[in-house]
Amino acid sequence: MWENGLTRLLGVQYPIIQAPMAGGVTTSQLVAAVSNAGGLGMIGAGYMTPSQLREQIQELKSLTDKPFGVNLFVPNPYNADQERIAKAKNFLQPILQELHVSKVEPKLPSFEQDVKTFYEHIDVIIEEKVSICSFTFGLPDSKILRKLKENSVIVIGTAGTVAEAILNEKAGVDAVVIQGAEAGGHRGSFLGEDKQSLIGLISLIPQTADQIKIPIIAAGGIMDGRGLMAAKCLGAQAVQMGTAFLVCEESGAHQLHKEAIIGAKEDQTVLTKTFSGKLARGLKNRFTEKMSNREDEVPDYPLQNELTKTIRKASAEKGTSEYMSLWAGQSTRLAQCLTARQLIEKIIQEAKELSSICT
Repeated sequence: MWENGLTRLLGVQYPIIQAPMAGGVTTSQLVAAVSNAGGLGMIGAGYMTPSQLREQIQELKSLTDKPFGVNLFVPNPYNADQERIAKAKNFLQPILQELHVSKVEPKLPSFEQDVKTFYEHIDVIIEEKVSICSFTFGLPDSKILRKLKENSVIVIGTAGTVAEAILNEKAGVDAVVIQGAEAGGHRGSFLGEDKQSLIGLISLIPQTADQIKIPIIAAGGIMDGRGLMAAKCLGAQAVQMGTAFLVCEESGAHQLHKEAIIGAKEDQTVLTKTFSGKLARGLKNRFTEKMSNREDEVPDYPLQNELTKTIRKASAEKGTSEYMSLWAGQSTRLAQCLTARQLIEKIIQEAKELSSICT
């Protein structure tokens, strides 16, 4: 029932991929648990150093003999507008004071360093013989794609529109994640304005399926067997799930983050640039409310992300989620605290029952 061209390519039993959530969520325990249960576990390496990535890959090899993958952020040039950075520091200062945090001068990233780290990550993936690599925020250049293919690495792209999916296929990726507007966390789109890519998944899957031949992986609001079957019927060969795995026992998400999702309703998410400088979906809190009129004033990603790091960390340390980036998709009412294996087994059982009813 579950075997298809993509599951054979990835070497997995079930067409379920754990979204590669960067920032500590994708612990080795979570990634290994997903892979051992028949899905595909993914390391979110977006904020890792090359040595940290290598260390986690080696740890995973001791926890599973099943396939797993690594996700990288494609570096994009950004404008280090000093006036905008200074303004952001000023309007963030009252929040630091509220959290009783001394004023800090964060070390801001540079595009040159981002590119260097990106290339080093590619080398680690090849040297450690990781079989699957996915990309978010754009497409790597043809040299990188060729290098990965020459080393037998399966490449997965990300798209938020049909046009982006077509570009992924033309670039030569093996499969593409299409991210619906419902998805939690950062938008993976890379063409045009962020808000133009906010297309619901139920509309995006069939339109994309009619335009490309490579396998489609559906992402955005999928939490259970119903979502898996719906995506399959619309033309996807697999699903990628973030929020559902974020609240699992093995996830490295802060307990406050997990509790906020479990207690949230479907209308409590918001799209905001104010945490990071890039549009992302998360739960409303005091930070998003205070910053709602600053959406167009924050510095570009990843500069704003670095400026708010101290605030997010201090909020967690003080036991409040009001200033944390609580990334979550729109299907929060469906979130359950389970182990990764229990979640996958539940999804597959639900899908089997739906299949028997529908046939």
